[in-house]
Amino acid sequence: LLVQQPLRQRVDSSGRQALRLAGGLVTISMVGGEEVLLSEKMACVECGINVPALEPRSFSFNSRFGACPRCEGLGTQLQLDLFRLVEDASRPLETLEPVLKDREFRLFFHESASALLEHYQVDRKTPLEGYPPEVLQALIAGVDFPLVYRYRDFTYESRFDGLAAWLQDRIDSTSSPKRRQQLMAFMQEGDCSGCCGARLKSESRAVRVGGRSISDYCRVDLGDCMGLIQGLKFTPREEIIGRPLISEIEHRLRFLERVGLSYLALDRKAATLSGGEAQRIRLATQVGSRLQGILYVLDEPSIGLHARDTDRLLATLEDLRDLGNTIVLVEHDEDTIRCADHVIDLGPGGGSRGGRIVAQGTVEEISGTPESLTGQYLKGARRIDVNSCRRTGNGARIELRGVRHNNLQNIDIAFPLGVFISVTGVSGSGKSSLVDEVLYRALSQKLYRSLLQPGPHDEIRGLEQIDKVIEIDQSPIGRTPRSNPATYTGLFTPIRELFAHLPDSRMRGYKPGRFSFNVKGGRCEVCRGDGLRKIEMNFLPDVYVECESCRGRRYNRETLSVKFKGHSIADILDLSIADALPVLENVPRIKSRLKTLLDVGLGYVKLGQPATTLSGGEAQRVKLSRELSKRQTGRTLYILDEPTTGLHFDDVRKLLEILHELVNLGNTVIVIEHNLDVIKSADWVIDLGPEGGKNGGRVVAAATPEELVQIEHSHTGRALRRIFG
Repeated sequence: LLVQQPLRQRVDSSGRQALRLAGGLVTISMVGGEEVLLSEKMACVECGINVPALEPRSFSFNSRFGACPRCEGLGTQLQLDLFRLVEDASRPLETLEPVLKDREFRLFFHESASALLEHYQVDRKTPLEGYPPEVLQALIAGVDFPLVYRYRDFTYESRFDGLAAWLQDRIDSTSSPKRRQQLMAFMQEGDCSGCCGARLKSESRAVRVGGRSISDYCRVDLGDCMGLIQGLKFTPREEIIGRPLISEIEHRLRFLERVGLSYLALDRKAATLSGGEAQRIRLATQVGSRLQGILYVLDEPSIGLHARDTDRLLATLEDLRDLGNTIVLVEHDEDTIRCADHVIDLGPGGGSRGGRIVAQGTVEEISGTPESLTGQYLKGARRIDVNSCRRTGNGARIELRGVRHNNLQNIDIAFPLGVFISVTGVSGSGKSSLVDEVLYRALSQKLYRSLLQPGPHDEIRGLEQIDKVIEIDQSPIGRTPRSNPATYTGLFTPIRELFAHLPDSRMRGYKPGRFSFNVKGGRCEVCRGDGLRKIEMNFLPDVYVECESCRGRRYNRETLSVKFKGHSIADILDLSIADALPVLENVPRIKSRLKTLLDVGLGYVKLGQPATTLSGGEAQRVKLSRELSKRQTGRTLYILDEPTTGLHFDDVRKLLEILHELVNLGNTVIVIEHNLDVIKSADWVIDLGPEGGKNGGRVVAAATPEELVQIEHSHTGRALRRIFG
């Protein structure tokens, strides 16, 4: 050993010097053996490709160390949809008209397409949809060689960067939101060409555990991900490193499954989650933290949940409670109310007629309080009755064939017309994909030339049976406080005309515009009709305070002096719909629309209540009332997505009466719903499933509610059995 020590130091010194001189590379020649090339860097000694040191941030698409450089971690890129750009892709170039009515673009499109057809030797009479793939790709993305253009008697060469680049330049340079929206309609999101939607750079995707990258684990459903994680096999050394981490992953996945989200993938974008799904993800996070002594406040966590999944949610909430926490729920779901330890019932009505505690205590104590409307429904003294007879429709129907959008598995489905249809299924079974993203978009495209692209399907039949399709969703009725139920439903116009015809107005020469808070003359000019003044706080959020001139009433003193039955225009807007009806009932145009708003359960909402303060369910019912006030053709298809969100039992009853009234006029109503009272009231039920995610997307049943109860493998049918006894 004493002899070998100097030799060891000599070899070590020579090796270090060789690494320094060769930039980190060294060749070691074994006596009697072959040479070995080694590197001190994380790089391949053959090709020189190097990999940076791996850290947790290397696998995060929110970090520049892990994100794909081409899409910056988004996983998607905007791509031009060429067939959206033209009116009819079955026509040849000479008669091909772009949808974008822009003279410059039309000339650019035709000249570039002509040059490409000549270069690739394609007949000009060939329709666009018959062009070879390389021509279509060149038309979109451009070519790397100069094209020969022919314009009248001139011939010249020019670079062609593609239609996508031309559109993107116009999108980036325009300052008009309307113009930008118009141009963006021809673009669609597609997977990034660099990472194929995985969001991570190639070095991060190359790291594999059990033969799969981190992107592979994130792309599958939570249930499948759990199976893959549990199936991993480790060596004894790997077991020491990986087992604690695997246990933590399994622990978190199990909580997500328990709140009914097993059909989701880990890489699902937050923007595509419903409000209920996002809320349940946050709930699973809290369950996993195992905190104690916390007060949790949840606003309708059962939104979007099938009756089967509600039981799982309730079990999770009970676990949180048993840890020593307090759970406060704002809820209308009957099963959730019955599981509560203490119930507080507010009312007795809504708006100015509410705000008092009607009853509190256990479910039995609430049920025994006659003044409690909730208690009466829980007791069974009031109920939503099942229809005595089901409508059979008018014999016509709309058929969709070969639907394969998202998780829909190439299904064929028929929607009978002239009936009330409920589309049901567990969360993630494909309801919204079928109705919103395929049926509605396909009908809008055919009837209104909409630019919204429907999901993949082979064919749609029966379009001639309807003349309108209307989707009544829960999006806001306005983006600013100036929009309100009176302006949205058209009530404000006859109200202003009424005030303009009063003697005081005629004597002063006031016109209807005088009573609009959007027009100069009658409004308060200090706040410009807002009723509020914005105070900019520089680095802090803006503060809104009541206008010191009009005291929030929006109008000037002269306008407010004109009164009808003792009410100024500001007083009328401050009345609830229920209170406004007796005041304005002598004006037929106003009375009919107020009555419709009252019928959909909005009697507590003020006429001038800002649109920004309305809930999604309230906004949806305002839209529904506007449709009801229009003249009916009897050939309209109405689509509603979970209209019972935020509705009490009694409000659901009122809503059903309105929907049945629409159907009685000859129209068709399609409702995506989990509420069993709505499902049992439908004439026809289309049940999707049987599960969510990849295990859904099939038609479990298409039948009446009574027939659905007899189908054993239908989760909806099993939930309905307790309704039908």
